[in-house]
Amino acid sequence: MILVTGATGLVGSHLILQLLEQGQVVKALYRTEENKEKVKRVFDYYQKASLFSEINWIQGDITDVPSLEEVFVGVEYVYHCAALVSFDPNDEEKLRKVNIEGTANVVNFCLDFNIKKLCHVSSIAALGDLLEGQTIVTEDTEWNPEFQHSDYAISKYGAEMEVWRGQQEGLDVIVVNPGVILGPAFWAEGSGEIYQKIKNGLPFYTKGVTGFVAIADVVTAMIKLMDGEIKNEKFTLVSGNISYQDLVFKIADCFKVLRPKIYATKLLTSIGWRIDWFLSLFGKKRVLSKSMANSLHSIGIYSNEKIIREINFKFVEINDYIDEIIL
Repeated sequence: MILVTGATGLVGSHLILQLLEQGQVVKALYRTEENKEKVKRVFDYYQKASLFSEINWIQGDITDVPSLEEVFVGVEYVYHCAALVSFDPNDEEKLRKVNIEGTANVVNFCLDFNIKKLCHVSSIAALGDLLEGQTIVTEDTEWNPEFQHSDYAISKYGAEMEVWRGQQEGLDVIVVNPGVILGPAFWAEGSGEIYQKIKNGLPFYTKGVTGFVAIADVVTAMIKLMDGEIKNEKFTLVSGNISYQDLVFKIADCFKVLRPKIYATKLLTSIGWRIDWFLSLFGKKRVLSKSMANSLHSIGIYSNEKIIREINFKFVEINDYIDEIIL
């Protein structure tokens, strides 16, 4: 039996669908009944509603150890997709609680129940920092604690450290570091928010560059790595390195709406995050932190050569994928 944590998220829901299509028996960890509706929405989107009833739901929380006691019974393989994604500095404690402590709990239960293999979903945010003269981030790029990182990046790096600790204690692991994940059915959450903002008339764009990947590629790569003989390795999952300008223009064209017209310079975004911080003093949820503002202008080039070389993996083109999920 396979356990999927974070079953109601973008990665978890798509992963469960693909596993069930392959005839696997899946146990899905969830926290609230309402969250199950997100998974049903995914199954409906792909016209696979009949498979939804085959999910073995089990309620629990990776930060609540007693709730996990029964979760791992009968499980052989674990996909750890549960995580908190937030770039609000006010969520620092929650990020550490869920992403680091929660992952430590999952690793400990994997060890206690002699799980055969664990796949941990990390992020390109947890990859290393380039030294002077370097231009491309790979799985071997070293993390520099002296560099400025977002609280989210620090929490995902800390989570990876827990996974490697488990590996040192005898657990076979796979770590994947996806770029910004694009996919359908989660239009109002995480990276999916960008679709609605552009459709509703997003006025700004920036020229920073980062790695993007289709959700279909993420879950396909995870399953191939878990089914294969490779273990105790990490893999960057990026289809291509694309500028935010090109991305938002492409999405706007697909929706047949006006492209954003205002280039948000570094000065403009620096003013923006300060205004956002000031408004947060009156209870407004942060949407633009200093680290996020900086990232919108940074040039991040991520290599996908390792997974292509190791398992001959073929990524879909992001532009083609956007056409597929929007048109």
